[in-house]
Amino acid sequence: MDTDLLRADIVARTGIDEAMIERLVHGFYAKVRKDVLLGPVFESRVEDWNVHLVRMCRFWSSVALLSGAYSGNPMAKHVRLPVDAAHFDRWLTLFEATAAELCPPSAAVHFVERARRIAQSLELGIAVTAGKLPARGQRFYRDGAPASAQGEYHDNASQ
Repeated sequence: MDTDLLRADIVARTGIDEAMIERLVHGFYAKVRKDVLLGPVFESRVEDWNVHLVRMCRFWSSVALLSGAYSGNPMAKHVRLPVDAAHFDRWLTLFEATAAELCPPSAAVHFVERARRIAQSLELGIAVTAGKLPARGQRFYRDGAPASAQGEYHDNASQ
């Protein structure tokens, strides 16, 4: 199917537009910056928040609307970060809450489905870079899995 037709279908089903993406990205990163777990990771890496937010709006435009606005390598930017499953769980929790607050339900579902796939992919890439290859469904924890994790990929929707 043609990308323009796919994009038109997404917009018709979800109502997502660039303004919604900007609200979501800015709202989400406002939470991230205040978060005890994620805030320090981002603050130590992001030199210019305005540039970062513009980049993230382009990224989410490409992810959510197939706009092609982003050209970069997210994996390369993330594989050396000192993060693991706990960080991705928190990232998803904040992202899902922001999407639910700022977007219509169909748009929130669209964003969250993609965010979950992105989190899984980045977590796996980070694990492999750290010399680990988690078994299917296993999570990557730098210091060993917490007892509550039970090795399964965390699905925030079931909470």
